[in-house]
This record gives sequence, structure tokens and C-alpha cells, in this order.
Amino acid sequence: MGEDMGEDFIVRRMRRDEAELAIDWAATEGWNPGINDAECFYSADPEGFFVGLLDDEPVGCISAVSYGDAFGFLGLYIVRQMYRGRGFGMSLWQRAMNHLGERNVGLDGVVEEQENYKKSGFRLLHRSIRFQGAGTGDPRSDPGIVGLSEVPFQDLLSYDMRHFPADRGRFLKSWVGQESSAGFAFIGDGRIEGYGLLRRCRTGFKVGPLFADDERVAESLFSALAGRAEPGAPVYLDVPEPNSSALSLADRHGMAEIFETARMYTRGDPGLPLGKIFGLTTFELG
Repeated sequence: MGEDMGEDFIVRRMRRDEAELAIDWAATEGWNPGINDAECFYSADPEGFFVGLLDDEPVGCISAVSYGDAFGFLGLYIVRQMYRGRGFGMSLWQRAMNHLGERNVGLDGVVEEQENYKKSGFRLLHRSIRFQGAGTGDPRSDPGIVGLSEVPFQDLLSYDMRHFPADRGRFLKSWVGQESSAGFAFIGDGRIEGYGLLRRCRTGFKVGPLFADDERVAESLFSALAGRAEPGAPVYLDVPEPNSSALSLADRHGMAEIFETARMYTRGDPGLPLGKIFGLTTFELG
């Protein structure tokens, strides 16, 4: 169902095929999306993706993924360059925020837009830093490392929910099952002590999430994941700045800081264990 936002501009829910267009726009913006992001992202909440059309031509998009009744996340907020400054972005924003309602809403915003997000009720919690390193092509791993396919999904979801503000089982099933990816868990004393996923992107690979009970487990997982990337291929890791152990891990692997965002929320800190979050899942979906 469309919604009038001006004489020639409407915002409506995005169809599945239009999610591919949003990911292409993200690539044009230099965000280097994963090759399966359209499918995985859309699976999280098909009702939470919106496209703006001017005379039936797509000119902008935004995602507003709801994870249950209490939490949501904004991403893919793009208006094509030649259509900016005409109020289309604000129309998309309002539709997205209306969709998420009274939930605590998070986002990873570019630094230069922080003040605008504050005007919309968002408050800064921490910086998120993107590091770039290189794949090693070394498949060797510690004895505690197992493939995610060997881990019961419910066990993986239970561990994930300790590091994310809500149950995101629908997204997670698609995320860990995507092609051109490698996922590992670290098992100690018969239980999960960490897990991570490496996915192929337009350029190189991204690691995300990387959750671990401690730095030793994170090191083992990251080394296993980087070993699945071709030697010298770019490998990216998005680190919440308050996790000093994650910053140390990036430093040990010779990774360079290339980008930063501002993690912000409308209703305050959701209380995540940042010391165990060594790599965010995505800047787009949290």
C-alpha cells in the first residue's frame, strides 16, 4: 500500500526484488555489502524495508527491521545523489520510524550525521570502528573450533541472544546458512564459548558477528575465519570501541582503522556485554 509524501513522491514497502537495488545503492555509497546481503537482510523483517519512488522511479530506501516488540534497527538509509535536498529522505525516515513505533531503535550512523540523529531522539552510546586486515589462507585452527553446521541451531540462537537485544532467529538462520561464507563456533567444556562468521563481500570479506567469552576465544575464532579468506584478500572487522580486547586483537593482526560510525539508540543502552562483542554483525541490521 502506497503512502503519499508529496505531489509525485510516495513511500511504500519494498518488494524482495527491490532489496537487490538497495544493496546495489549501498555498494555505490562505498559500503561494500555482502554478496548475499539482500536475501539475508530481507528475511529478517520483510515488512521493514521501504522504497521511495518519484514518478514510479526508485530514488531512495531505508530499512527499519523490528526484532520483536521491544527492539528495532535502522539501516540502508539512502537517497540517490541527484535527488538529495528535496525532502525525500525525511519522508523515508518518518515512515521507518513510524513502523518501529515505541521500540528502542538503534543505528550505526556516519559521524557527520550524528547531530541530525540527536534531533530525532537518538543518543550516542559508543563509536564503532571498521578495521581492515588481510586473509591468511591458513585453514589450521584450534581443537575447540567446530563448523557452525555442527552446532544445534537452538544452542547457537541462545548464545546469540546473550549478545543481541532480542531474538533474531529468522535472520540468524539465513545469515549462518548463506553461501560463500564460513562460520565457526568455539566449544569448551561442552558449551559454546564464542562464534563468528566470515562472508564474501563485493570486495574481500567481512567478519561479523564475532562474539566470544574472552580474548583467547576471539583470537582463535578470528584466526580460523581469516584463514578461510584468500591470502592477502581484504578482511574487515567492525569493533565496538569500548571493547579494548577487540582493539588489541585488531592490532595484533595488523589491521588498520579505515572508517567509524556512531552507535546510537532512542531509548538508551540496551545493556549488551560489549566486552564480549569483538565484531558487530552488520552496520545495517545491528
